Amino acid sequence: MNEFLMTTYTIALPIVLGYIVWLLKEQRKVRSANSEGTKCLLREKLIDYHDKYMEKEAIPSYALRNWVEMFNAYKRLGGNGMIDGMDKEIHDLPII
Repeated sequence: MNEFLMTTYTIALPIVLGYIVWLLKEQRKVRSANSEGTKCLLREKLIDYHDKYMEKEAIPSYALRNWVEMFNAYKRLGGNGMIDGMDKEIHDLPII
């Protein structure tokens, strides 16, 4: 009986572990795609905010708060430096 259990474990364990590794890789792909999509949406919204408030030459305090939160999330997701210059310009605007 003991030999039967050892044989079963020897066969089943690699299969189960392989399945777990496959699941983790699939989950990683989905998480990565979600992160990239979120980063793209944040970049688009940050550019929209920048264009809108640079044209107005001022920014409301609530919009600045939104900008800061979106900018921080964008950077945590690995956003590039293109938005950094826009961040400085936004912070140089007068707050209305």
